[in-house]
Amino acid sequence: MKPKLEDVAKLAKVSKTTVSRVLNKRGYLSQETIDKVHAAMEQLNYQPNVVARQLYKKQTNIIGLLFPTVANPFFGELIEALEKKLYQEGFKVLIGNSMNDPEKETDYLNQLLSEQVDGLIVGTHNQGIKEYKYANLPIVAIDRIMNEDIPVIESDNYAGGVLATTRLINMGAKKIVHTNGPINLETPAKRRRIAYEETMRANQLDPITFTLDFNIPYDEKKRLFYELFETYPDVEAIFASNDVDAALILQVAQELKRRVPEDLLVIGYDGTTITRSILPNLTTIIQPIDDIATTAIQVLKQRLKKEATDTEYILPISLWEGTTSQK
Repeated sequence: MKPKLEDVAKLAKVSKTTVSRVLNKRGYLSQETIDKVHAAMEQLNYQPNVVARQLYKKQTNIIGLLFPTVANPFFGELIEALEKKLYQEGFKVLIGNSMNDPEKETDYLNQLLSEQVDGLIVGTHNQGIKEYKYANLPIVAIDRIMNEDIPVIESDNYAGGVLATTRLINMGAKKIVHTNGPINLETPAKRRRIAYEETMRANQLDPITFTLDFNIPYDEKKRLFYELFETYPDVEAIFASNDVDAALILQVAQELKRRVPEDLLVIGYDGTTITRSILPNLTTIIQPIDDIATTAIQVLKQRLKKEATDTEYILPISLWEGTTSQK
């Protein structure tokens, strides 16, 4: 028979209340009493009722993570960092993979809420989902604008856009194309496009933003990149809004016999560890994933304590030079 709380109390020769206080670390207790209770628990192989303790404390120590896809290196490394750091803080995580589908995101969100998570860290793109308006649910967003009450953690997208564009210009490129997601999407990442366009104009150059939906299948995106080269056959450089697109652009360029960096300069954005390992030649803007995760958790803990937080937290970016002559 599974041992009960009263069995532990009887063996330790203390009251049930004392055992409960030891389990929940409440009130003053002598070390001798604590040791007796733990010894009795070990002898009986007693496992505390975690659910009951969580209800007693009115918290589950579970944080929901909701992101577009773990397949993307940036989101994969970010989720890994968040899970590791949350575990160190005493939290467990539930992960939802929304695939940029608003219906799926809503379904995942409702499932997370039914699991009574203490809070959410969200990096999805969809907006206008009513469940995000729950006033009592602590939420932190990463590089996404959910609503005016949810703080956003992000890298310095504008500085990254300026750095990438300026680098290509300084290397002699004049016909520079920037690939970017839907212009109407309200996300801090759109500042990469704004920075690119303003930097081009500041250097008396015409900006060319090639817009595509990041939700489209791989084959469709590859076709569009072929279209990019057909539309702008004299393109000298491409600033891709993320490293996954940059990798695909490099593949298309190779198939078109465009040599990089001799005939074409390419710079990406994200700079994940895995991308820098697999594509060490790719110059890219590094987002500080570890710092983003740390800041998101710090802000979420403030929200859990109902402390005031800022609306936006912007973290510095850096440049990965790549290992070819694109320097």
